[in-house]
Amino acid sequence: MTQRGMNPEMMKQFQALQGKIAQAQKALEETIIEASSGGGAVAVVMNAQPKLNSITIQPEVVEGSDVEMLQDLIMAAINEALEQIRAAQMQQLAGVAGGLNIPGLTG
Repeated sequence: MTQRGMNPEMMKQFQALQGKIAQAQKALEETIIEASSGGGAVAVVMNAQPKLNSITIQPEVVEGSDVEMLQDLIMAAINEALEQIRAAQMQQLAGVAGGLNIPGLTG
């Protein structure tokens, strides 16, 4: 359906949805997630787009020769952050869909 074929009420809902999506995207950009592994040996900071902003590795972790352990710690910290990001994204999606009667998104 083209915008020309939309009735005025549908057009208002469409514009409201566009505005909510833009707000949700901005909120996700500004949502900062911090996660760590190994008792803080590896820490990551991400936003909820998701984009990795920083990674911190404590020097004592690097001094050892156990590269596999370091890789596991990095992966664990990133995966923890991604789990938190998924929760933030779902919360934003619920806010976008709220108030709109969209089959499949609202129940």
